[in-house]
Amino acid sequence: MALPLPVMVPEVDAHGLGPTRIRRCSYRRVIDAGAASHRAYDVECLYPDRMMPIPLGNLESATPICNACCATGIFRADED
Repeated sequence: MALPLPVMVPEVDAHGLGPTRIRRCSYRRVIDAGAASHRAYDVECLYPDRMMPIPLGNLESATPICNACCATGIFRADED
């Protein structure tokens, strides 16, 4: 007799939304700062003149900053 396999239900956010995604910007620089076994990224903002980078921290701390940015014309066409 075959036994039924347990059904694995994926965990969902309390609001039913996926993880927050950072908007695609033409002025952001993402730098790989992790070792081979650890994935970590540093984020810098190059707005407005692309000369002096402004460090925003890691990808997790930069997401709310970048998503709250209201500069016009810097986000890629598929994000506006």
